[in-house]
Amino acid sequence: MKRKSDSLLATIIFICILTGFISCQNEFIEPENPKNDTISRAYDVFEMDIQVENNAQVISKEKEDYLNCTVFLDGKDIYKDYSGTARIRGRGNSTWFWYDKKPYRIKLDEKSEILGLKRNSDWVLLANYRDPTNLMNAFGFEAAQWLGLPYTNHSRYVELTLNGEYIGLYQLTEQIEQGANRVAVHETDGVLLSLDLDDGPSLSPNNLDNFWSTVFRLPVCVKHPKNIGNEQLSDIQEDFAKLEKAIKEFNYDSVEVLLDIPSFIDFLILQELVYNVEIDAPRSIYIHKDIGGKYVMGPVWDFDAGFDFDWGTMMTGHNYFNAQELVLGTDPANHRGGYRISDFFTKLFRNKQFVEEYKNRWNSIKNEILVHVWGEMEKYTLSLEDAMERDYEKWSIDRYYDTEINRMGDWLSDRIPILMEVVNNYPEGSIPAVRKDHGEISINVNMSYRLGYQQSVTVKIDENEVLSKLLISKSQLYSDALRIVPLNTDGSEGENNTNGIFGGWFEADNNPGVWANSRVFIEVYQDLCNWECGLRAGENYSNVDDNYSVKMQFQYTINAEMRTLTIIVNFKIGE
Repeated sequence: MKRKSDSLLATIIFICILTGFISCQNEFIEPENPKNDTISRAYDVFEMDIQVENNAQVISKEKEDYLNCTVFLDGKDIYKDYSGTARIRGRGNSTWFWYDKKPYRIKLDEKSEILGLKRNSDWVLLANYRDPTNLMNAFGFEAAQWLGLPYTNHSRYVELTLNGEYIGLYQLTEQIEQGANRVAVHETDGVLLSLDLDDGPSLSPNNLDNFWSTVFRLPVCVKHPKNIGNEQLSDIQEDFAKLEKAIKEFNYDSVEVLLDIPSFIDFLILQELVYNVEIDAPRSIYIHKDIGGKYVMGPVWDFDAGFDFDWGTMMTGHNYFNAQELVLGTDPANHRGGYRISDFFTKLFRNKQFVEEYKNRWNSIKNEILVHVWGEMEKYTLSLEDAMERDYEKWSIDRYYDTEINRMGDWLSDRIPILMEVVNNYPEGSIPAVRKDHGEISINVNMSYRLGYQQSVTVKIDENEVLSKLLISKSQLYSDALRIVPLNTDGSEGENNTNGIFGGWFEADNNPGVWANSRVFIEVYQDLCNWECGLRAGENYSNVDDNYSVKMQFQYTINAEMRTLTIIVNFKIGE
């Protein structure tokens, strides 16, 4: 394999030393390996053979469609060989439906330790087809392990032969589930949740194990306990709502009772480090809680939507590493400069203590995390290069792995100094001690049910009236101290799930919610006094008297005082 340099790791270390990122110390001592002194045993590539009964093709990912098979693993005298009976099916969502190289779920008939990983029945084979480096998930796992996030997955790479046909390089890892050797929460009273659109009530409405969270309208799927009834599902929803309500109030002390804040901070740091936009949907976000304990973030999962993936090349080019964008943005509390992710992940940035602890944690790891984790990637690369070449030839992948690995390293090394500046310039957070109501403004907007979403209607707010009521100047109106939030009918703050800087999707009960259940929307962009509004796309508004009255609120915070001004928008839907 032709490498751009003898070692990209050496380049990163050299850059880090020049910029003062790390001290001169021996960061890496290769673990001993009886087979090869330069590569640790875990980084090798192993051979896996799966033979399905009657040579059947694996064409479904449904639980009821497991197929009987035999599995053989060659441990190459590093680990014990494995041979046994099992069942196999497909897995994944977009990775299963859209790509020729398929991921798989393996369920061994007998729990076993394989390739040095702890004893269990359930295993995953990641195809990593979209990832031209084959290293994105491994990078995420290694970074999470180094940060200390609990129950983080491990990586073993195998070349897979299925029904006698070589099908390429795969990443073998643990299935995320409750278990003594997995997420070790209590067997009956522990909880493992997945915040995921695909598994949640929006895209899996017939499942009996999911719900919309009470406060932030997150799609939640209960991964453990299994086979729960309505009462237990309701209990879990109510318990999770306690955490949501504490976060909504952004009070550090009340949140700390319910949430392991260090794991929450490490989780967010990792998402931003790799620019993992899955948190926006959200998808693949796990959180667990043991009996009598706090909620803890993790295990982490699914990183091939990070690293500046260009979604326009989902099916054609799989382009990564072209820009340095942000997930949390430059001001996470107010969603400036980043993605419109749920307030569940960003509300605490309004708390000074949380922001201080976040910055302290970032500054304590920023000098070493990339050096350490990229060192692990170098070890994998040295072992996997021949297998990567065979995989590349098998699937005619449209990006050459060697080039892309080097681009990945360059992108990450460029990202560290950018994040150093961004994180350390996060607003320090504020907790307004006094909230003062400065009145209301009511506005009517007429819309045609026949035109639906195609209408372009602007709600015009009198800027002078806003300034007069809030007792602020125009420059203060357009400052970081100003937010515009959707309100619930009870006056509490709702969540913005639109693409606007501010805004809200409003449901039939006039409360802000999610697009899938919404009737009308408001989006606010750069001009804070001209609001785009409309009806939900595809909705049938057959009743001309189908009217809605919704609320948005200006909130200006100064000297621990929050001044509020409520705007009532009356949607009148006619011909």
